[in-house]
Amino acid sequence: MPFIMATAQDPSSILPSVPSADSLLLRDLAQRIRALRKSRSLTRKALSQLADVSERHLAQLESGEGNISVLLLNRIASALNSSLAEIFTAQSQSSTSESSPRQKRIALIGLRGAGKSTLGEKLAAARNVPFIELDREIEKETGMPLADIFSMYGQSGYRAIERRTLERVTNEYDRAVFSVGGGVVTEPETYDFLRANCFTIWIKAKPHEYMDRVVAQGDFRAMAGNDRAMEDLRRILSSREPLYRQADITLDTSGTTVDESFARLQSTLDKNASTLEKGPAAKSAGGLRG
Repeated sequence: MPFIMATAQDPSSILPSVPSADSLLLRDLAQRIRALRKSRSLTRKALSQLADVSERHLAQLESGEGNISVLLLNRIASALNSSLAEIFTAQSQSSTSESSPRQKRIALIGLRGAGKSTLGEKLAAARNVPFIELDREIEKETGMPLADIFSMYGQSGYRAIERRTLERVTNEYDRAVFSVGGGVVTEPETYDFLRANCFTIWIKAKPHEYMDRVVAQGDFRAMAGNDRAMEDLRRILSSREPLYRQADITLDTSGTTVDESFARLQSTLDKNASTLEKGPAAKSAGGLRG
């Protein structure tokens, strides 16, 4: 990568600040207003007219970026046949309420080759929700392949973009299945954010199966210096395993077909439905190896 390209963009522009309590409040408020509007079958334009609030202000509010006045917010609440008290009470109860966004967002984590994308696509289709691969969202946001991002900004720069992108997609999607890069667990704040906003599932396999599946996808780089590659894989897996185990549940796909793994995934989600109403907790999937 030419040096001039590395200096054409200010690296500080990709580094997100840690969300403040104010920004988290605005994000939660945005989710609540969007949910109420959709439950009333109102378009944004219709709500803006009913509340006598500009569509621009409403768009900012629903994106989590607008610091709207209490008077305007009260008009919006009235137009939604709601109240300020109901809106903010609902927010305070979001961690246990059935409408909690965490229940409706499922994030698959783990090393490449575990089956995140394959199972994620099937799960999203079964639930009729979007399937979002965070790596692809990062590439769309930056306009660069992942390899170029690492080359230009390094590991820390990439992790900063990953955090910003994760915040964006969780704000945009109330219901979705996410496939998240395996290294997200190494950034405590990002991992905490993921676990607070999504029901997390560690998709795991035996070391040789990770390698075999990556090669089966047509990526033969894993075979270069195979002994060293397997050693590095085992080392990475060993160091991250305690972090992966902090996910809500674990699904071991070793020695199983895609259909078998998917059936186990659905069965485990059904059995752990009550867990979706609770906060993050390390839990192993019942009846599954690992």
